[in-house]
Amino acid sequence: MKAWVYILRCSDGSLYTGWTNDIEKRFASHNRGTASKYTRGRRPVEIVFKEGFKTKEEAMSREAEIKSMTRADKLLIVGQDNK
Repeated sequence: MKAWVYILRCSDGSLYTGWTNDIEKRFASHNRGTASKYTRGRRPVEIVFKEGFKTKEEAMSREAEIKSMTRADKLLIVGQDNK
């Protein structure tokens, strides 16, 4: 895969959605606190969902779609009950 969309679960239980060309490198950056302001104060994070795409544009489109969803819908994607 050339690009990935991912959802992270932060230490406070919140969910963060992003896209990347290198999922392992980006995940490590999130846990170092160098990837985003949002996750910096909510470490450690864990990947709870990832989806691969052939192009950056497809991944970015899917990221926007997921970001527009409710938390309940995101929890369905990651395979959890809406608690």
